[in-house]
Amino acid sequence: MGQDANLQAPTRTDEPRSLWRYLWAWALGSVVALWLLLAGLAYSTGYHEAEEISDGLLVSAAQLLLSQPLDKPLIEALKPPLTLPGAPKPPVAHQAALPAPLAQHPPNAYAPEFHVLVWLDERLVWDSHGVHDQWPPRLPLGHQTLSLTLQGVTQDWRVYVAESAGAAGAAESKGAAPLRRVAVFLDPARREALAADISEHILLPALVFLPLVALMLASAIRRGLLPLQRLSGKIAALDVDAGQTLVPQQPYRELGVTVQSINALVLRLQAQVGRERRFAADVAHELRTPLTALVLQARRARHGAANEQIQALQAVEQGALQAGRILSQLLDLARAQSLSSDLPESVDLCALALHVVSEHAALAHELGQDIALEAPEQALALPGQATLLELALRNLVDNALRHNPPGTFVEVRVARDAAGQVTLSVSDDGEDFSADRTQAADTGLGIGLTLVERIAQSQGAQLVRDAGTAPFGKRFALVWPAADHPSGKA
Repeated sequence: MGQDANLQAPTRTDEPRSLWRYLWAWALGSVVALWLLLAGLAYSTGYHEAEEISDGLLVSAAQLLLSQPLDKPLIEALKPPLTLPGAPKPPVAHQAALPAPLAQHPPNAYAPEFHVLVWLDERLVWDSHGVHDQWPPRLPLGHQTLSLTLQGVTQDWRVYVAESAGAAGAAESKGAAPLRRVAVFLDPARREALAADISEHILLPALVFLPLVALMLASAIRRGLLPLQRLSGKIAALDVDAGQTLVPQQPYRELGVTVQSINALVLRLQAQVGRERRFAADVAHELRTPLTALVLQARRARHGAANEQIQALQAVEQGALQAGRILSQLLDLARAQSLSSDLPESVDLCALALHVVSEHAALAHELGQDIALEAPEQALALPGQATLLELALRNLVDNALRHNPPGTFVEVRVARDAAGQVTLSVSDDGEDFSADRTQAADTGLGIGLTLVERIAQSQGAQLVRDAGTAPFGKRFALVWPAADHPSGKA
């Protein structure tokens, strides 16, 4: 039961996507990609700036410590005592922690907590956080990275080392000024926090405005597509039969290119409509002649004498055959149009021409005419559709045989000239009416030539009508340009 219901459910077709949504999605995706790129650049810039700010703070703290004066009692107290060789290392003269920060102003990324070591004449006098046991004997001056363990955590610390000779109390001591050396370092986590804070201040405004940017993009794309919608309305209102086209001048260059393409398409459609109308007129003209003759001969057969009845019936038979041939050509034309979209194949024109000439040899003998084939011994192949090419050649040969008097010589020729053009032609020495369209229609050539012309267009060839070469009086030829077919053999 459920299975039958599923089988009877209508299949859902995919609805066409919205162009503005498609453009909006791409634009918004580009904005998000740019935002992500900005995030990476902001963090990289923030980290670099945090490094420079941290290094600058270390330098400022070291300079501040070096600039503080030392009084005489403290200098005397810090003088190194006399020690015997092998005696234990004297203790630090003064070791104290820096004052704790105020509760209302805790340390942050912009006000980090410094760690300080101070030496006077190579004697450690101040260790703010008790790391002198891990300190190397001698560090060079300047910025450097040092691995220290503090509160059970081992990590790399950014250190700045500086030194300066003290001036205060030098005159009283009558000796050399004490050498003061300081090392200032801070927690590297403060640097990452500062980089994150800088990046956050750069990215947060862009992130907050991202939904607003998305809405503005959607509105801008909708408004930008309005000229295209107006152009679509003008295209829908075009009357192709009346020869209407769009105005070439457009306010936007892209629309102008589109309008040019549409106008070219309209002109092709109008030319096609004109050809269809002329073809319909040819069909009407050709059918009117045999049908009118049928009516007249039928009346003659009904009211005439015995011998006139026989002649009238023969004329009726000929008129019916002529109308049948016209209808057959119409069916061939419809068939050619339906087959024109098939995939091409390699067609040997020599074998094709031999087949058509062999089939028409009996008809030529019956009409008292001669037919011959002039073709190279080797195969001459090109890409095309054998059924359509055979239909075109059959029509040309049939027209040459049926619309010329007895004694006419018809030649079918397959050749390739020095320029590489391939020609499939039908020539005869009969009366020349190829230039007179009205006379050609009266002889029944209109539909046949239209059929051949359309087949030639679909096969990449051109139908050429000329007088041919002596002794022939007219020629119909399918000509393939040299660039439109391979030069090799089949």
